[in-house]
Amino acid sequence: MDTVYQLTVSPDFTPDHISGWYIFNTWLQRNLGLHIHLEMYDSFEAQRAAIRADRVDLIYANPFDASMLVREKGFRAVARPLGIADECVIAVPADSPVQHVEDLTPGVRVVSTDDPDIHLVGMIMLEPADLNKTNVQAVTADGYVLVAKALLKGEADVGFFLKDAWDGLSKVVRKQLRPLVVSQISDIQHAFLVGPRLMDSAEEIQDLLVRMGGLEKGSGVLEALGFQGWEAVDHEETEFMIDLMDTLKAE
Repeated sequence: MDTVYQLTVSPDFTPDHISGWYIFNTWLQRNLGLHIHLEMYDSFEAQRAAIRADRVDLIYANPFDASMLVREKGFRAVARPLGIADECVIAVPADSPVQHVEDLTPGVRVVSTDDPDIHLVGMIMLEPADLNKTNVQAVTADGYVLVAKALLKGEADVGFFLKDAWDGLSKVVRKQLRPLVVSQISDIQHAFLVGPRLMDSAEEIQDLLVRMGGLEKGSGVLEALGFQGWEAVDHEETEFMIDLMDTLKAE
């Protein structure tokens, strides 16, 4: 019986790309000649539990979890999407009197998802207002659409969005919100990682992803994912991003 490998995707992907990941998984199986099962988790904690239990072999991971995957679980980052960085948008309702981050005051209600890197970057961006986890009211939403809804319903004063998710909101919703600031870190990105059980295929998987746009049906799969393409990632670039995330966590 064929070995079944598991692919999973960071839970912060935009909902309109769910079908794209299933199409990607089918394409990947055909090109690698492997039996790969795509498992979607509805939270970062559920996904981390699967990683700790060694149930994950391939993962499109957020940068926050890269440290555990690489340094504790022996994964290797092989590729990242072209031109997509994990930037954070801090937004308020369009009619909010707040014009700048510095206008925010202690006790402000901050809504975010459980997306760890965006929450981390967002909190760092609130520091000019002397805000931190001890003097804000944290509100958690299950997705970025619900972050927007919490702001529109008056259940929160300010919200954190992954820029890709912000750009994916409908024009009607975005018209009712106003961005205060957008991060410009650029070195924090999601990446595609290969686990120990498939390490012998890491080079093949990297080559396949990098050439994806020129392969049969590859460009259509990229379009379904909302990607322009993939670029190769080497060990030094991975370590730099992990060190940067560790530095941000320590602040």
